[in-house]
Formats: sequence, structure tokens, C-alpha cells
Amino acid sequence: MHDTEDTGSRPRPRPRRRGVYLLPNLFTTGTLFAGFYGIVASIDGHFQPAAIAVFIAGLLDGMDGRLARLTNTESEFGKQYDSLADMVAFGMAPAIIVYQWGLKALVDFGWAWGKLGWLAAFLYAVAAALRLARFNVTSKTADRRFFEGLPSPSAAGLIASMVWVAADLEVDGLPTLAIVTALTVLAGALMVSRFAYWSFKGLSPRGRISFAYVLIIPLIFVLIALDPPRVCFFLASTYALSGIVVAIWRRWRRQAGRVRRNEQSPPSDE
Repeated sequence: MHDTEDTGSRPRPRPRRRGVYLLPNLFTTGTLFAGFYGIVASIDGHFQPAAIAVFIAGLLDGMDGRLARLTNTESEFGKQYDSLADMVAFGMAPAIIVYQWGLKALVDFGWAWGKLGWLAAFLYAVAAALRLARFNVTSKTADRRFFEGLPSPSAAGLIASMVWVAADLEVDGLPTLAIVTALTVLAGALMVSRFAYWSFKGLSPRGRISFAYVLIIPLIFVLIALDPPRVCFFLASTYALSGIVVAIWRRWRRQAGRVRRNEQSPPSDE
């Protein structure tokens, strides 16, 4: 006797166990927990663990989506849950961490500086929410090779590594806090910008990749192990600036192309 009814067609595949469907959401919960821990740690004055928690959240966030695709367990619920977790881990957590570390101390330099500190943190949080909302709306039609605007995990990494370096060096003072405020606002502006950022989604373990990547990726991990805060800040800053540099380069190429076409076109008869 067979387990399936004889309907003249092939037996129905057994449904996947619920544990498989829950696995990607467990990674998303890990992202949410890391962001929550970063907030609590910063409130308690532990800024280095708070910054590390943001990077752990980024690692888990990169794994849950890939795991859902590999196990064919993508769902609308998972997408919405992931977006909410991202808002906490990459929107609220970096804003609160940078505010707790130094932006709230701007009030010591005057009333206006104090207002500027919390306003910069709030603008970053708003930009992260707008960035995530735009991604949810355009993800189905956008070019998978590029992100429109700086991704929120990358912006969070920039803020977290900046605080990590500053806490490690024990720097403070108005000039340092002014730079931190400017970079916080810049990170928010880049998230809602139209600059194109490479998504790295073209790199697949199943496809062919250049041998250079095989050498570069381990080298990056070695450098991070040697000096985590500074290397992470350098990598995050480089990626954030890459969108601006590529946009300038593309504009220069378009202008140079128009100049060449105008020079090659024959003069009009009058």
C-alpha cells in the first residue's frame, strides 16, 4: 500500500519540515538581537562591544536571505520580518550608539550644538527607514548587480567602526565630535541618494570567480584580525565613497563622449 493516492500522476512531494522554514527567521532574530544588544551596551557605556554587535548583525543579515533562497523557504513574512529587524540593527542601533558615545556630549559646548547632536542621530535613523522602505518597493524591478543608495548595513558598519576607532583611541573634543556629526549625516544622506553601489550578488559559490578574489578575501580577513576597528572603518569608508567616485567617473565619461561626438560631427551647411 502506497502512502499517496493513485491519481495517475506522480506522487506529491513531502512537505518540508517546519524547522526548515523557521531557520532563516532564526537568523533574522539573531540580527534583531545583535542590534538590541548594541543599543543596551551603548547605554551602559560599552561602546566597543556595541560596535562589534552591529557587525555581527550585518553578518547574520547576509546569511538569512541566502539561506532562505538555498532552502527555497522565501516568504512574504520573512521579508517583512527581515526589514523590521534591519531597522533596529542598522537604523536605530547605530544612531543610538553614536549618540550615546559622543553626540549627546555636544550639549557641553552650547545649546545649539546639543540640538545638532540628537538631530544628526535622528536624521540617520529616518534615512535608514526611508532606505529600507525604498528597497522593499523597488527590489523586484531593480538591477540585482547594484544597490540604489548606500545599503543600510554598510552605513551602519561605517558608523559603528567610526565609534569603535574613536573609543579605541579615546579621542574627544569639539573638532572630533563635529567630524563624527558630519559623517553621521553623510551616511544618512548616502543611504537615500541615487548613487549606485555594487551589491556583490554576482559572486556566487556555484559560479566562476576570478582567482584574484580567492586571494583578496582571505587577505581582508587577515587584515581585520590584525586591527579590527581601523580596517573595518577603512573598508566601510572606501565602500561608502565608491558610489560617489563611480558617479563622478560616469558623468565625466558621458561628458567626454558628448565632446567627442560634437568634434566628429560634420559642420552643418548654412
